[in-house]
Amino acid sequence: MKNSSKIPYFAFFLLLIFVYACNQGNTPKKEETILKGSTSIFVDETLTPIMEEQVAVFENNYEAKIKLISKSESETVNSLFNEKGAIAVLSRNLTTEELKTFKQRKINPKVTPFAIDAVAFITNKSSKDSLIALKDVISFMQGKSIPSIKGLVFDNLNSSTARYLNSLAGIKTIPEKGVFSFKTNEEVIKHVSENDGMIGVVGVNWLSQPQPDMQKYVDNVSALSVKGLTGNGYFLPSQNNIAEKKYPLARDLYIINCQGYSGLGMGFASFVGGDVGQRIILKSGLLPVRIPTRKFTIVKSQNDKK
Repeated sequence: MKNSSKIPYFAFFLLLIFVYACNQGNTPKKEETILKGSTSIFVDETLTPIMEEQVAVFENNYEAKIKLISKSESETVNSLFNEKGAIAVLSRNLTTEELKTFKQRKINPKVTPFAIDAVAFITNKSSKDSLIALKDVISFMQGKSIPSIKGLVFDNLNSSTARYLNSLAGIKTIPEKGVFSFKTNEEVIKHVSENDGMIGVVGVNWLSQPQPDMQKYVDNVSALSVKGLTGNGYFLPSQNNIAEKKYPLARDLYIINCQGYSGLGMGFASFVGGDVGQRIILKSGLLPVRIPTRKFTIVKSQNDKK
């Protein structure tokens, strides 16, 4: 009788331990809010420089830690579908089919346009060519022989720049002859800076905001002025030409947030689209979607007195 009376107390004690352990396991170690916590963001590699600066300023202002994962456009988009990531930065919006897939999963992606950048053509500094016609690039992509183009160098065959030019040329795959690819924009810039006669295809942000170790390579390349499919003018991928819609290879940039809750994805997108984030865009040489306001203080001098 004595031993049997202790059994219920022992079982109750085990139950308490089990419940406590379960509660501990369900309690997040660090709560994530729109301005606090940690998360990962997949980013199209052509947009890495500007996003690195945005993340640095965001982390400096808030109790947040963001890990940027630079991948090709294809890999960045796939990160959303295979649930490796919930936040992505792309140079295009989601397609109707992609949105349909998310809808079937009962996910409503929040899309934030935040800037306009451009695809740039670069050559070695010693090259005599400073102009290029977009129709010639398209013809070359279609497999035609163009004397002024010896070869095109892409960062990655699955990149946004390759997809962009494929779309313009109306082709699904890049031709094998005369087209080369590496893995990153950095490798393209290095290759073109060290080899004459090749034309590199990169995101313009890599030229306007190079990393310190890339500066010497960027200094040895030149961006070509591009003639669009309409009109006769040739234009550099400058901030002003992008703003005036003169440069023919401009593209919109987006933050895609599929978190489904009020987390860092929402906070970071609001920051980039807000006043501070847009000023960072403006300073970088890209075009912000909203031009930040400027405040002027008018000081009355003694000469103004009557």
